[in-house]
Amino acid sequence: MITIRSAARAAVVAALFAAGAASANIDLPASATPNADAEVAMEAIRAGDWQRAIDGFTAALRAEPDNADFHNGLGFAYRKAGRLEPSFRHYQIALRINPQLKSAHEYIGEAYLAAGDKAKAREHLATLEKLCKGRDCEEYRDLAKAIADAK
Repeated sequence: MITIRSAARAAVVAALFAAGAASANIDLPASATPNADAEVAMEAIRAGDWQRAIDGFTAALRAEPDNADFHNGLGFAYRKAGRLEPSFRHYQIALRINPQLKSAHEYIGEAYLAAGDKAKAREHLATLEKLCKGRDCEEYRDLAKAIADAK
């Protein structure tokens, strides 16, 4: 049975791939009802309009402040906009709400690489290896490749 959540999750993943994201793992918001602001944010990600994505996820968080997926999406948009400080803050909030959110571990690892901290990126890679029960999940492979490619 296809639910609103599973259909929307597929749309989010497709949007991130279309945006040319290195990996497209931002999960769909945990709410059972669609959030129009999050939908606007995902449209902005598809268009590579990071500020509009930031604005959309910020508005979505006003309605659902404890939504780990919205914080993860906001962290993603901030990172793509080159704003690492708020990116880290939102990834950390996402992981505090849901420590098993694999995409947030991948993305915060990529943010640490952007900040020049390979050791912290490797910590999140180790966490992903545990969460993935090995090395055969997309988030692990993407972060491992990013670490290998980092200077």
